[in-house]
Amino acid sequence: MINQELLKIGKGRTVIRRLFEYGKERRKAGEPVYDFSLGNPNVQPPACVNEALARIATEHRDSLHEYTLGPGYESTRQAVADDLNRRFGLELGYANIFMTCGASPGLRAAFEALRERKEDEIVILSPYFPEYPLFINNAGATPIIVPCKDDLTPDFDALKKAINENTKAVIVNSPNNPSGIVYDEKTRKQLVAVLEEKQAELGRPLVMITDEPYRELVYDVPDHCFMADYDNTILCYSYSKSLSLPGERIGYVAVNPKMQNAEDMYWALSGAIRMLGYVCAPAIFQKVVEECASARPNIEQYSKNRNLLHGELTRIGFECVKPDGAFYLCLKAKDGNSVRVSDVAKKLGILIVPCDEFGAKGFVRIAYCVKEETIKESIPAFEKLYELLNE
Repeated sequence: MINQELLKIGKGRTVIRRLFEYGKERRKAGEPVYDFSLGNPNVQPPACVNEALARIATEHRDSLHEYTLGPGYESTRQAVADDLNRRFGLELGYANIFMTCGASPGLRAAFEALRERKEDEIVILSPYFPEYPLFINNAGATPIIVPCKDDLTPDFDALKKAINENTKAVIVNSPNNPSGIVYDEKTRKQLVAVLEEKQAELGRPLVMITDEPYRELVYDVPDHCFMADYDNTILCYSYSKSLSLPGERIGYVAVNPKMQNAEDMYWALSGAIRMLGYVCAPAIFQKVVEECASARPNIEQYSKNRNLLHGELTRIGFECVKPDGAFYLCLKAKDGNSVRVSDVAKKLGILIVPCDEFGAKGFVRIAYCVKEETIKESIPAFEKLYELLNE
């Protein structure tokens, strides 16, 4: 009567959620908790967001709560396109943008729109968001995980070996979750060179699917849109991080107008979104995005947190990958056992996530989108953690 695979998925909480719930129970018991488990933005949205929301919600428009067009308001989509064009030299119009309930529906639709045969494969560069394989399997394709180098950067030799006649697309996530690594110009050029080489060998389009929810959260490096590098690109985006709106589920998927068969790809995405029941992203927040498309996050606090946390952890003796973006930092487990590090840390009230599920075995993820006081107060516990791990 019940799909047992879905039952297993539904009952199986991610390690992040398990840690988050453990933290709640520990707080109830009055014990100290330093929760670095969940990537929940702690900075306030840009001022224009709340201003636009308050005004739109009190204007009493007759159409305020009506269904939008399936792809969203044309005016909102054009505002998104204009912002991307101005910043990255693109040539998007509203007809290339489909508003979605965050980035995940865009990703899920892209996998569905690309799959033609049961043999089709989608390549995932490690480290990666753990839901990618779940989405790809559900779309009827096969996820192919490409391991990263020891420093969590892409292994392009491994990528070349992974791409074959069944490969439909490669997923790219930079700034990266969980590492915070941002692909620099050299890395981007290497990536594009591999895709163009393999595309020529295959004699057909090889799609780059970019997951860019952290695009604007960068420190000391410029933000970047991969669509400016490679024609056959589908871009998936969420305003959860840039506008600090994770609970409002608003984003978009965009098709590069330079893509081969771009119009057909857009309508295939539209069909996938319709089939999956994702049509009509929240109307009020589409209007908020329309007014705030050019707003940028206040990353000063994230940057301050990053520098504080990285400086203190390295002082203590931990080996860390210093992030250039997002709000995550990866700490290396000395013995390669990231689960042990997380378990020992948990006993001290430090909630950090083993990265095995992210394709970065031997690392733990620390989400530093927390109050600065939380980081400062956690340092003695991190010092104790270092002692316990090195006994």
